[in-house]
Amino acid sequence: MAVQQRLRANPGGEIAPAEVFGRDRLIQGLWRVLERQSLVLSAERRMGKTCVVKKMTKEGKANYLTVYRDLEGVRSPIEFVEIIFQDVESHLSSVKRLATGTRKLLTELGGTEIAGMIKFPEVDAAHWKKLLMTMAEDLVKQLDNQKLTMVFFWDEMPLMLYNIKNRQGEDAAMEVLDALRSLRQMFPQLRMVFTGSIGLHNVLTGLKRAGYANDPTNDMNKQDVPPLALADAEELAYRLLAGEGIVSIDGRGTAKAIAKSVDGMPYFIHHIIDQLFTQNSNASAEKVEEIVSNYLIDPNDPWHLRYYSERIDVYYPNEQKPLALAILDILAVTQQPLPFEDLFNQLHSHIDNPDKEQTRSVLTLLECDHYVIRKLEGGLCFRFPLIQRSWRLHRGLAA
Repeated sequence: MAVQQRLRANPGGEIAPAEVFGRDRLIQGLWRVLERQSLVLSAERRMGKTCVVKKMTKEGKANYLTVYRDLEGVRSPIEFVEIIFQDVESHLSSVKRLATGTRKLLTELGGTEIAGMIKFPEVDAAHWKKLLMTMAEDLVKQLDNQKLTMVFFWDEMPLMLYNIKNRQGEDAAMEVLDALRSLRQMFPQLRMVFTGSIGLHNVLTGLKRAGYANDPTNDMNKQDVPPLALADAEELAYRLLAGEGIVSIDGRGTAKAIAKSVDGMPYFIHHIIDQLFTQNSNASAEKVEEIVSNYLIDPNDPWHLRYYSERIDVYYPNEQKPLALAILDILAVTQQPLPFEDLFNQLHSHIDNPDKEQTRSVLTLLECDHYVIRKLEGGLCFRFPLIQRSWRLHRGLAA
């Protein structure tokens, strides 16, 4: 009989792939998608999305070469191309033979090589796109020789596009998306996984307002990383309680209370367990509620829950911000799913002359951004009760 691995609380830290819990079925499904096409993987923050893709990268799959890269700090197309080059060099054998075409072109464009490392020059759009295409051609030759498919896991892709748009304009961001789509169409040996806590649709909506007519991800499968299933969240909490040696009269009951209090989000489960250990008190449902409540009202916001209101100010256009905030304020104090007509009627007391079609459009964005969920019977409510509770507290709304 296999010995169960001891799990320890790790709030906000790097979770080892072997300790990523309750995601095997999801990962199996994602690999099934990647057998046929590239993937846009969206998730709310704290769902463990990065843990999932790092586990997939680390554990891999036969005949697949995997690369993970966080793109949050990338602010230009040529930086992005340089990162791809570095990752290809570090992951493929005999890469100097592989990249002869790319290196030759880089030398022609003024790139410099020191101790075997190439520094990319600043170039215009035509040249970075040519570099990207040449690099892809070199790479695919090597993949064909080894009968491999290469998967690029690009975390925070939407944030990179947002940074490029802000620094170099909408056209530069559009060109990156179009160039990547062209590569996917030309080279079936390449797979791309775009992930990010800021939905790609936010960036695309902004680009379309600037005149971008293409749909650059219509060849990619869209998947969502949900919270852990309640049973898996309970089991994670239970094993963390045991792993930390935390005493509880009703261990299973306490684990269930932890899982339910944070809607199955693993990041918050780790935080609660860590607090139970730190406080060195008997674990119970009542103690869990006390810990969650203290986190929600902590002025230092250690769970970063104010992010949910702050990102509306950053990513929603000015004409949509008041409507988005009003919708969420109404739903924050609603205990049952609210039909659209009831929601729209209540909007009149929050903003002047709300427009029905604009309200529907903003609701769609709020659904894509994981604030709101639409029930089958048509009612609307916060997707996560924890975020609803936090919104209500931070906005000073009466329950």
